[in-house]
Amino acid sequence: MSDFNYEVFCNATYDNTTAEAGVCAAFESIGETNDGLDTFYLLFAASFVFFMQTGFAMLCAGSVRQKNVKNIMLKNILDACGGALGFWSVGYAFAYGGADSSKKGFIGNSGFFLSGFSTGGELIGWFFQFAFAATAATIVAGTVAERCKFEAYLAYSLMLTGFVYPVVVYSIWSSSGWITAFNADPFLGCGMHDFAGSGVVHMTGGITALIAAKILGPRIGRFYDADGNPLPEPVSFPPHSVALQVLGTFILWVGWYGFNPGSTLAISSSASAAVCALAAVTTTIAAAAGSVSALFTDMFLSRMQTGETEYDITMCMNGALSGLVAITAGCATLAPWAAFVTGVVGGWVYIFVSNLLVKLRIDDAVDAVPVHFGNGMWGCIAVGLFAEPGRTANAYSAHGNYGLVYGTGANLLGAQVVGLLWIIGWVTVIMTPYFLLLNSMGLFRVDSIEEEVGLDISHHKGAAYDISGPDESTVAKFELSRSQRKLEIPDAPAPIAAPPASAPVPSEDAA
Repeated sequence: MSDFNYEVFCNATYDNTTAEAGVCAAFESIGETNDGLDTFYLLFAASFVFFMQTGFAMLCAGSVRQKNVKNIMLKNILDACGGALGFWSVGYAFAYGGADSSKKGFIGNSGFFLSGFSTGGELIGWFFQFAFAATAATIVAGTVAERCKFEAYLAYSLMLTGFVYPVVVYSIWSSSGWITAFNADPFLGCGMHDFAGSGVVHMTGGITALIAAKILGPRIGRFYDADGNPLPEPVSFPPHSVALQVLGTFILWVGWYGFNPGSTLAISSSASAAVCALAAVTTTIAAAAGSVSALFTDMFLSRMQTGETEYDITMCMNGALSGLVAITAGCATLAPWAAFVTGVVGGWVYIFVSNLLVKLRIDDAVDAVPVHFGNGMWGCIAVGLFAEPGRTANAYSAHGNYGLVYGTGANLLGAQVVGLLWIIGWVTVIMTPYFLLLNSMGLFRVDSIEEEVGLDISHHKGAAYDISGPDESTVAKFELSRSQRKLEIPDAPAPIAAPPASAPVPSEDAA
């Protein structure tokens, strides 16, 4: 049935019998149903991806100190707003406008403000891609938390979603991109394979966060004392709510089932259903493997240093997120066993990069750089190593260039490495001078006094939590009132009984 083209059949010259007309009407109805099903599927997947904003908000809010909760929550809300406006106005046009698989270019040039968009497929496609753009911007929020000015955050969020990220999308996901796998003449015969965005989304957000953190500098007291002298040991700022961190992690994990399986962009055919199902399985395995890998590796390393066996929940959470980021590029092309390996290594990558940042005295408030940048890189490389021929052919095409372990040459691995270098180079060249400009204009970092008192009080009209109690005079009044309610008048004493008449009366001499 998959080889039968009902449009050719129905448009051919034939005797328009009742039976033939009925067959054509049935096929047309099936086509409309499939369009509706695919549109609904993208609506479902995009909603899950957008729901990840809640996960980022909870994770960031739990990770920062109590005095900065309102600030980080507001930035997460405005990520969605800025991403929507930036991607509606110019971002989507730069990312996909004028795509043509027979040509190659640098940036899209049509569809600004969604002009000309009318069909359900076109509109739902924008909504799905907007959710991804907002995710890329949100990655930066946690890294620069507790010290970044609100104006700067709005400025770079719009820059990222409106221009920097769309150019990366065009080069890798658009059919006209110079390194895309969907062009008629793909780079190295295969193009870069990044199915759901380990590089496009997570690396782009991660490298932006790294540049921002380096230029912005660490939080006060993290690596240096009041005089600017390096501390012998970095000071850790404990999260104010581990419960919010765990909630955010689970929400992100659930949202990834829209992120990865949803990137099939359709569900109405058996082929797309198979790719979607594989993506769900590999996503689950990699997340679990990354969590366990990071948790127990950190436990063993700590025991070797201190002799104590302790289990760090932060390692468990960020290990799971690392596995999710790492499998995002290869969720539709890796076998389950390869997904397990990718997740395990993802946990190690997270630990290594996190420790490296501390040694370099780069302050990442939520460890977004190790999770998204470090494992975004690893995820793209993992595709070049483990992409299985049959599964890759289902998700892309049978181009003959697969994972290095399958002995088909190194073209795919080479395309992955070139793609990584391209993302790092493009984002660095644009965002480094952009952040330096903001910093030189005094628009990047808050005043030191404002930072110490907390951004909630200095920027947002008060603390996020009302933890003030009643004043002492009110408590005294209450205690007095309660004591008066409990005051009871004792009963009158019973009269003393007279002695019996037969009893001898003691005399004074006897007394």
